[in-house]
Amino acid sequence: MAFTSDSFLSHISRQPAAPAYFFLGPEMYGRDACRRALVDRFLGAGASEDAFTRHSLDELTMAEVLDDARAMSLFAPQRVIWVTRVEGALPRGRAATAEDETGEEESARAAGDGSAQLAAYMKDPSPGVVLVFDSSRYEFDGEDKARVERLRKYFAAVPQVVEFPRMDEARVRRLTVELAKSAGIELGNDEVDLLVEATAGSAQRIETEIEKLRNYAGAMATGRLTVADLERLVPQARSTTIFALVNALGRKDRSRALDLLDTLLSDGEYLPLALGFLATQFRQALVAREAGLRGASQVQSHFQRMGVPMWPSRAEQVWQSAAAFSPGQLREGIKRIAATDRALRDTRPDDRVVLEEFVLGLTK
Repeated sequence: MAFTSDSFLSHISRQPAAPAYFFLGPEMYGRDACRRALVDRFLGAGASEDAFTRHSLDELTMAEVLDDARAMSLFAPQRVIWVTRVEGALPRGRAATAEDETGEEESARAAGDGSAQLAAYMKDPSPGVVLVFDSSRYEFDGEDKARVERLRKYFAAVPQVVEFPRMDEARVRRLTVELAKSAGIELGNDEVDLLVEATAGSAQRIETEIEKLRNYAGAMATGRLTVADLERLVPQARSTTIFALVNALGRKDRSRALDLLDTLLSDGEYLPLALGFLATQFRQALVAREAGLRGASQVQSHFQRMGVPMWPSRAEQVWQSAAAFSPGQLREGIKRIAATDRALRDTRPDDRVVLEEFVLGLTK
């Protein structure tokens, strides 16, 4: 049974918790809401620290996690065991190749005993224990699709799957308006645009920023925030730093691009998300160049006719990127972004090294 975050919240409010759940997908806002609801529903208020346990399959084997689930606790009659980095359970190297290239029987052998051990546990789960296997590393489409399917196969013994696909821009904007309204904050379209840009479209970060803005808005008579207010109060790693990085790359200004990269790393920007923004910027700029568009207004009209959300500030950014790069440079940039994204998600050197190689390649 597959749940969305909304359907899971409805389910957990009405039904007893299942012995195990598989949380799958990169979106964090809905995941946090589901985690809080599950813990509140199953453990209740005032639960002891022993009642909630975190493990990682990068550090423990499946057998060790299941041994903990079977262990009785004198201090916590009901327990939630949260298992992160479950991608670490998948076979690697030759085993992974065997899984990709052979039939189901060989795939099961390549996966080792972990999947079979989980299946055996699910036939006789420990009462009073809820296991949550949490995978947030992979997207549902593109190059991650095959990895997601391997995870689904490995955790097939857990029938309750909760999916967290990344929110599209339209949904993020609606959520921003709803959260702001709940906090007593009034935002216009320009302010919503800026807040979405400044948080890289992350619903979790938007929620955090709105909570910080609540007190500021509460001290005002109207609760109405302006663009100037947000520029003072909200970090703008994406709307300023990443866009400035695009411009520096367009000028082949290697020194400036490396300085901006250092700013992104210092601000703790989620780098695959930053690369996703760069890829979108390059693709849209390439479309604008190939369509022969002139000016931000034409860019906005063109993409809106295609059904792609495009507001004035975004259209201006796309137009400036289209003016800074030739079509060949944009295509090369898209290829390098894809290669860099793969390097960031795979076993790799330090993130800084990967991103510096990307900048050096585009500014050579």
